Amino acid sequence: MKKQQKYVPIYLFAALAFGVVLGTMLNFPVTNFSSAKNPTNKLNQLINLIDTEYVDAVNTDSIVDLAVNDILEQLDPHSVYIAKEELEGVTQSMKGDFVGIGINFYMHKDTLSVVNVVENGPSERAGLKSGDKILFADKTKLFGRKLPTDSLFAKLKGDIGSEVELTIFRKISNKKLNVTVTRDVVPIKSVDVGLMVDKKVGYIKINRFSETTYDEFHKELQLLKKQNAQTIIVDLRNNGGGYLEKAVEIADEFLPKGELIVFTKNRKGRVDKTFATAKGDFEKGKLIVLINENSASASEILAGAIQDNDRGIIMGRRSFGKGLVQREMNFGDGSAVRLTIARYYTPTGRSIQKSYKNGSEDYNKEFGHRFENGELYSKDSIKIADTIQFKTPKGKIVYGGGGIVPDVFIPLQVEHGDEGIAYFMQSPYVGNFVFEQLDKNRKQYSGMTFKEFTAKNLYSETNFNAFKKHFSQSDFGDLGLSEKFNQNKQLIQRYIAAEFAQQLYGSKYYFEVLLPYDAMVKEVLKEEK
Repeated sequence: MKKQQKYVPIYLFAALAFGVVLGTMLNFPVTNFSSAKNPTNKLNQLINLIDTEYVDAVNTDSIVDLAVNDILEQLDPHSVYIAKEELEGVTQSMKGDFVGIGINFYMHKDTLSVVNVVENGPSERAGLKSGDKILFADKTKLFGRKLPTDSLFAKLKGDIGSEVELTIFRKISNKKLNVTVTRDVVPIKSVDVGLMVDKKVGYIKINRFSETTYDEFHKELQLLKKQNAQTIIVDLRNNGGGYLEKAVEIADEFLPKGELIVFTKNRKGRVDKTFATAKGDFEKGKLIVLINENSASASEILAGAIQDNDRGIIMGRRSFGKGLVQREMNFGDGSAVRLTIARYYTPTGRSIQKSYKNGSEDYNKEFGHRFENGELYSKDSIKIADTIQFKTPKGKIVYGGGGIVPDVFIPLQVEHGDEGIAYFMQSPYVGNFVFEQLDKNRKQYSGMTFKEFTAKNLYSETNFNAFKKHFSQSDFGDLGLSEKFNQNKQLIQRYIAAEFAQQLYGSKYYFEVLLPYDAMVKEVLKEEK
């Protein structure tokens, strides 16, 4: 009997423990989910349950956003969710315009300052000028308040035809002025510039494919033809894509009627082919397309159509490798999802989509892999997943599985400097520096022609020293770059001069300064001689 009593506490403890566990399983009201086999219902009902029953207050909108993002991450890197606070900016960029007053501005110290006005835009028509300080919008004070950018935009944007009274200070004449600006549609340029880089060579730079891109491009193409352009350079470097149909329209300008431009295939095997029409305005002249590792999607459609039809020369470095087609689907709350609905193929039948089997993080680091394996410096180091050969009509071998490989490889190189400094010199920091220099003495450039400006300022020692001083006193600190700056002096001087030219004369002149030193453009011009 004593032996049995020895184990009673153990049995009792086990029974109590089981009761506690059972109690935690039973001590709550049971909610029955209907249609449990339907995963869509399961997700909706879970969110509703959290919203109505969870012990603490929870923002279910944020939970839904997280859930949607997690779901899309399981699909592919280009199926994405766009929150409502982000969608307006994305939509405006792709639409190609917005309603506002038409200025580029910079918060210099605590004051909204006009860097430049949009040509033929509302502010230019009202008389605003570069360097003007906007003190009030109607009765709202804009200086000395450190207003966030979205608040500033809200004060300057509005309905088309509506008016805003601006109180400005014009430093160059030391006057305060009241200017009434009527808000209007302001274009967001997707074609940066069209210009002649040689007596017979025209150049067009496309930064993305928006709703207005074809019209912008066609206008520049016509102007270059009037200037007797025999060769056209289409620069797609760092163009991440956009609307597929706009790339198709531009390809149509170069290809004769009946040539296949692109085809898409969805999960059901449906194939949609797009062919060139008879409308092409430059079907006979010489064509060069520039690409690099950041040329993606619609850029690759255009480059692939030109390459596969033996229409022109693709020059540069292997493109990004995005061969997936997205459709934007809007939700009722102002957010949207871009879902991959098909794959596209170049005219020879190749898919140029690079692999994403290792997940989005590895996919997005692929540029780093190219840098490490030397691909940006040597064509022999290019590694593509798909070794299946495709042949163009003239027998040229091309490959799929990871971007467009150029016909003529141009390594990553910068004249008189290294690429890291070149990338930095294209950042907004340089534009802010130049604005501050102009703000100190804009009068000294008054009446100066662009030719006079470049003669005096292309390699300005004064501006170079001011830039180094400005950088050392900035939030960046010196970062040990003083010696690096000295080693890249001419490169830095050119980019500073280009930014001065842009703010003084317009965006075209930024390219006028830099293109003569561009490695790919120089290669084209060398081949033309």
